[in-house]
Amino acid sequence: MARVAFLGLGVMGGPMAGHLAANGHSVTVYNRTASRALAWVAQHGHQASPTPSEAVEDAEFVMMCVGNDDDVRQVALDEFGAIGAMRAGATLIDHTTASADVARELSAACVARDLGFVDAPISGGQAGAENGQLTVMCGSDDEAVFDAAREIVMTYARECRRLGPAGAGQTTKMVNQICIAGLLQGLAEGVAFAQRAGLDIDEVVETIGKGAAASWQMENRARTMAAGEFDFGFAVQWMRKDLGICLAEADRLGARLPVTALVDQFYQHVVARGGERWDTSSLVQLLQQP
Repeated sequence: MARVAFLGLGVMGGPMAGHLAANGHSVTVYNRTASRALAWVAQHGHQASPTPSEAVEDAEFVMMCVGNDDDVRQVALDEFGAIGAMRAGATLIDHTTASADVARELSAACVARDLGFVDAPISGGQAGAENGQLTVMCGSDDEAVFDAAREIVMTYARECRRLGPAGAGQTTKMVNQICIAGLLQGLAEGVAFAQRAGLDIDEVVETIGKGAAASWQMENRARTMAAGEFDFGFAVQWMRKDLGICLAEADRLGARLPVTALVDQFYQHVVARGGERWDTSSLVQLLQQP
């Protein structure tokens, strides 16, 4: 069993850290809102620390799951950040969905201190975190570092794969979000069209969900789209953050993402309607209530 620090206890990080504790690892947690860390300890045991640097002192593996590039830099690189306090030979595993640039920046900082690094963004949502069924997309410059990290990560994952050097995990997550954005817009249009045509959504999904149109989004979101239920799931504000990362990287690469850019504009309209915390399936609301 490993000594682990987990930094960031949101709707994803809290359950992930809980799986580590339940599987016998020694876990120290940190959260910027200290009350959340104390609540986690009250539920799971183990211990909390007031700063990232104190949380990671004895850890063999440090998991981080925070909000964006700025949060990553603050928690990892600031005066009381994790990297400066980690012991030589330890590994930092960043589960944040962030830019490939910040992943490469962290990798370089870790190499300079004889630390391992894996950028490891996740997919699967809150349910995946709670059920230990996440998909983890990884980049690392050292395959041996990844192999050791994978053993720990599989505590809360169903798939964990190295796609290339540092940054490859983040660019793979970008592919994931690009695909989801297009799927959600297509599904939203299909659901709104079916409703105007007077079709029964349950019957439609039951039928076409067994054919070429089948997807996780259709199975899990078509019915709630039709019902106008969005108070759950992956928030629009976080999807807009992710799509912004995708569009910035596409600009750097000279890649074209016309549908992604259009869907991001649609999400901007959802936010203008007060839906920044609605589930990403709320795209359909723009069609149901134009």
